[in-house]
Amino acid sequence: MDSLEPLRVFVHLAETLNFGRTSVERHLSPATLTRTVQRLEAQVGHRLLDRGPRGVALTEEGRRFTEYARQVLALWADYRQHGPEPAGLSGTLRIFSSVTAGQAILPDLLAPFRRAHPQVRLELQTGDAASAIGRLDEGAVDVTVAALPARVPEHLASAPITETPLVCVVARTARQLRATARTGNWAAVPFVLPRGGLARDAARRWFRRQRLDPTITAEVDGHEALLTLVALGIGAGVVPRLVLDTSAVKDRLAAIPTDPPIGTFTIGLCARRTDLRRPILSALWASVATTGPTN
Repeated sequence: MDSLEPLRVFVHLAETLNFGRTSVERHLSPATLTRTVQRLEAQVGHRLLDRGPRGVALTEEGRRFTEYARQVLALWADYRQHGPEPAGLSGTLRIFSSVTAGQAILPDLLAPFRRAHPQVRLELQTGDAASAIGRLDEGAVDVTVAALPARVPEHLASAPITETPLVCVVARTARQLRATARTGNWAAVPFVLPRGGLARDAARRWFRRQRLDPTITAEVDGHEALLTLVALGIGAGVVPRLVLDTSAVKDRLAAIPTDPPIGTFTIGLCARRTDLRRPILSALWASVATTGPTN
């Protein structure tokens, strides 16, 4: 998000007095919009909006701030109009993400960067999240969006975006399997696991806490493939909640409560530290730092 974008967002909200409409028309998630307003209020030191049963209304300070924001934006537009045309950033940004992150996270994450730097060409590669770090180390991509390990390698930089808990899922049609899982008799529950990656590691740690040596009925590459097999009743699976919520087969699956919880993933950007000196990567990092993590 460029430095004036929060002012543009607030002016739009001041005109609509509708968080839903501003969220859609400014291409922001509701959580990002709310945080933008909260940061402005913290910087100003006053409440700018009142939200009540009758809707949203500007406070007196909010009306003053709206006029200030309009003047700032008008002055900047006038300066840009009469000044030399800026060259802007150009080049290619190669991004790797899982299919889920590509659909659920990247649109909101990249929209401010895209508006600020329209001449940058975006290349998106998707695949198994477990291979994200490897793609960076190979130099195949510039940045990844994936679950971050507890200890990010020293040569890599990371920026958290959101968090998602890990959940255990079974097929809704597998009534006996669901009933067994709900009783907590995990020794009698077969599992489908990823071949590798952080989700498999988390599942294995959970098995150890349960003193469980589970039956593994299948191993797959990628969370999406795992959910397909789980939906067929082959066994239970462990996936991030974000993957379940965005899956095409989610209506065929049921999440089973686990005690203790399996764990939580932090989803974030990851890039080689030496690449952060590149203008494109530096601008992307600044955009994410300004936008902040999402919920």
